[in-house]
Amino acid sequence: MAMGEQPEALSHWPSPARSWSIVGLFCVAAILSYTDRQILGLLVDPIRADLRISDTQVGVLQGIAFAIVYSFAGLPLGRLADIVQRRTVILAGIALWSAGTLMCGYAGSFWILFAGRLVVGIGEAALAPAATSMIADLFPTRHRGAAIGLFCMGMVIGGGAAISIGGAVLGIAARGGFVAWPVICALAPWRAVLVLLGLSGVPLFALLALVREPARHGDGDGAQNRGDLRAVFAQLWAIRRALVPLVLACALMSVGDFAMLSWAPALLGRRFHLSPEAIGLALGAPIVVAAALASLGGGAVSDRFALRRGPSGRLFMAGCSAVIAAPFALIALADGPNQVIAAVALWSLFSTVAGIAGMTANQEIVPNRARGLAASFIAFGNIMLGLGGGATLTGFVTDHCFGDPLAVGKSLTLVILPAGLAAILLFFLASRAARSLSA
Repeated sequence: MAMGEQPEALSHWPSPARSWSIVGLFCVAAILSYTDRQILGLLVDPIRADLRISDTQVGVLQGIAFAIVYSFAGLPLGRLADIVQRRTVILAGIALWSAGTLMCGYAGSFWILFAGRLVVGIGEAALAPAATSMIADLFPTRHRGAAIGLFCMGMVIGGGAAISIGGAVLGIAARGGFVAWPVICALAPWRAVLVLLGLSGVPLFALLALVREPARHGDGDGAQNRGDLRAVFAQLWAIRRALVPLVLACALMSVGDFAMLSWAPALLGRRFHLSPEAIGLALGAPIVVAAALASLGGGAVSDRFALRRGPSGRLFMAGCSAVIAAPFALIALADGPNQVIAAVALWSLFSTVAGIAGMTANQEIVPNRARGLAASFIAFGNIMLGLGGGATLTGFVTDHCFGDPLAVGKSLTLVILPAGLAAILLFFLASRAARSLSA
């Protein structure tokens, strides 16, 4: 229970219909956000040909241009969600990432496309801290994990939607399916995809504009301290023994997530000679299904643990999930493509369960007026350590330790297994510290 939070029996919560409808909108926002984020991976070749840019420049657009600005913008935006209406922060984020996607669609050069990706990153950094903070004030403990799981399921679906929906729209545009549409009829197919994605933010913005800001539960004296950052950091410092290992554990599990997603396709292609089409069909659906089931089921199960032991119970569950996930880091031992696919899907399943439980506990151990900032800590760690340590380090180990592209499976194990084992220890340390906070 966050410091100063009232017992749930005495708290006043919005109606379930209103609360779940808001989370449903947040899930749609997450789908759109992740689709905008991941769509460039589908458009690499037409963008390269049209703008005459290199693979390195494409890599910058997909990686650095988004990840760095997303990570660092998330911190002040998380703090902003603690001192102003969170609905306003989310609406501003939707407006920004939609405008950035439109900018990418009309970009005439690498640098304009780069600037558009920066705007997308800033806008999308606003969503998770503000949304998770609002969810914590929409639901009591017994439903909070399930609600955050539903929101996070949108992120999982969005990654797949970038490929499936984006590919369908790209095909329609290439066949001239939009020749009668006034805004995009004259655009190249890849540009039409981006412009349509940018415009799709308009109805979402209109729907979320109708959402009312929920009251902050357990606000305590937050109203008078909402502008005092020193007081907020003093409160966070008081719970550092739980908060720091929790944030690091989530980031280390994301090392495995990004490594698997980035390099498992290469492993299937290099060692087992699967075509890109076969890899997409075989790997995409199991990952999405596993992570979606984990988002909903894991959140609901963590609610059961929380009812018995509070946030400490959620963190204990997260540690147990990481224990179950760890053996699937031994992907180097896979003898065939089916074993690789199973390892990736099962890692995704239990890693997502651990992440949902950790994110929910994060919202429960911090004071209300620090929830947005605390959520941005997790987002920062997941992107910086997860994306940097997972995707980048795996390639580095393959090139500089083994010097053999076929050794990518060994590199995955060397990167993911130590990160997973460290995450286990940190989750249990965080659980123990959270138990002492509520004692």
